[in-house]
Amino acid sequence: MCPDYIFESSWEVCNKVGGIYTVLSTRAKTLQDAMPDKLIFIGPDFWAGKENPLFIEDATLWADWKVKAENEGLHVRTGRWNIPGKPCVILVDFNPFYTIKNDIYAALWNEYQVDSLHAYGDYDEASMFSYAAGRVVECFYQYYLSEEDKVVYQAHEWMTGLGALYVQKHVPEIATIFTTHATSIGRSIAGNNKPLYDYLFAYNGNQMADELNMQSKHSIERQTAHNVDCFTTVSDVTDNECRELLDKPADAVLMNGFESNFVPKGVAFTNRRKKARAKMLQVANALLGTNMTDDVMIVATSGRYEFKNKGIDVYLEALNRSLNDENLQKEVLAFVEVPGWMAGPREDLQERLAEGKEFDTPLENPFITHRLHDMANDHVTNMLKRFNMQNRPEDKVKVIFVPCYLDGVDGIFNIPYYDLLIGNDLCVYPSYYEPWGYTPLESVAFHIPCVTTSLSGFGMWANTLKGGESELVDGVKVINRTDYNYSEVAEQIKNTLAEFSAYNEKEVKAVRKKAALIAEKALWKNFITYYYDAYDIALRNAAKRMQEEN
Repeated sequence: MCPDYIFESSWEVCNKVGGIYTVLSTRAKTLQDAMPDKLIFIGPDFWAGKENPLFIEDATLWADWKVKAENEGLHVRTGRWNIPGKPCVILVDFNPFYTIKNDIYAALWNEYQVDSLHAYGDYDEASMFSYAAGRVVECFYQYYLSEEDKVVYQAHEWMTGLGALYVQKHVPEIATIFTTHATSIGRSIAGNNKPLYDYLFAYNGNQMADELNMQSKHSIERQTAHNVDCFTTVSDVTDNECRELLDKPADAVLMNGFESNFVPKGVAFTNRRKKARAKMLQVANALLGTNMTDDVMIVATSGRYEFKNKGIDVYLEALNRSLNDENLQKEVLAFVEVPGWMAGPREDLQERLAEGKEFDTPLENPFITHRLHDMANDHVTNMLKRFNMQNRPEDKVKVIFVPCYLDGVDGIFNIPYYDLLIGNDLCVYPSYYEPWGYTPLESVAFHIPCVTTSLSGFGMWANTLKGGESELVDGVKVINRTDYNYSEVAEQIKNTLAEFSAYNEKEVKAVRKKAALIAEKALWKNFITYYYDAYDIALRNAAKRMQEEN
């Protein structure tokens, strides 16, 4: 059973803040091609009075309906998401609903026993958006659609759970899907240095939510998972989490794909790679006062700044061990590209880059490209100082921390993330907690071999392709990671760096080709079938639910 209309709600619609943005924005064209303008994204509108380069406003789109929406207290803007496929978007202003917040929460408790009493931080903001999104779908459905239309509403992450429950209650004809990309309580357990995997069977989600002060987020996530027509997650590793912590296994696993149109071809690929490497070397040499050439092996990690969960700690540990590794055949320039509490680009580095000449003395703190608000308490810089990694000219491994979003206007690189990623030789993502892992998938899509772990959804999938443990020669090195083998993981990363440094040109080309072939298997045209399975489950369960209610 296929839907006639799909509504998708996420905090990251036209709002590039995390991995869900990549999921939605890369998948959109595949669905838009299949059902033109019947895929409608709903996102938060906090760009009033400011230009959002990701949103192309079209005031004529559904103009008649917007009059009705405004009369119902829904302040919306319509247009298109500025991504491949240009899908339809409704951005909603959720601020007016704060005045009835307590009534919304009371209704949620009475109907679904969602505990909002312990809400703090971003809970209220997310919930008001989610409620507004649900109201928008209800209003749109009543104006344009009917029971003859097969309609699906897919909500992403706990932030949109309230809206999914609202839709199911007030527009029962719509089939609801809830997708958790990572359980809030699982991420919290891992982030609080508690062993997650060996003890997963013993954890009680509700009890851990009390202990970690996560009651409200856990409650909306758990109750939404139990009540929607189809509950989904993004990998087998997260499905295990859901089964134990939410007491609900997923009805379908929706693995995250990618679109090849993000990757340049032929001469354009070669030119962009050369440009990226030139920029990285220019910044490194200006910062370090060195004259590294293109022979250097460029390595990087990137993603959300979760020091343990993303394996940033073990990455730095491995780089420190590599300093004295006799098997390392090349000089290594290693980047840590994670957005921290950044105060702005370094003016002294900007001045050197503007001069465009060679320098033979390093700048102060020659391991960071941007100023931080609180460098004394920063995890990366503190670990570098503890290891006494000072990026001396004689050091075989030099590490540079890039604590900003690579959005093309960061003040130092001024190149978007993908246009910089393409210049790497090897990427390392040794995650401890990684429900899927877009960073390694992006890496191989740009023909860059990478290192990941068996605790990431992508790593587990890569192992299934191999039918065993995937190695570097396969394009992806999957390191077995557990709660307690940190040192072993660091040693394996060190050995992998040495292994790759010894590859000749022919071997490098072969492994880059293997990496690209893995990415081809993860294209949305291959993974979209899982979504159609979820739509079918949701529509059938909704039909069954309607029959029972009648």
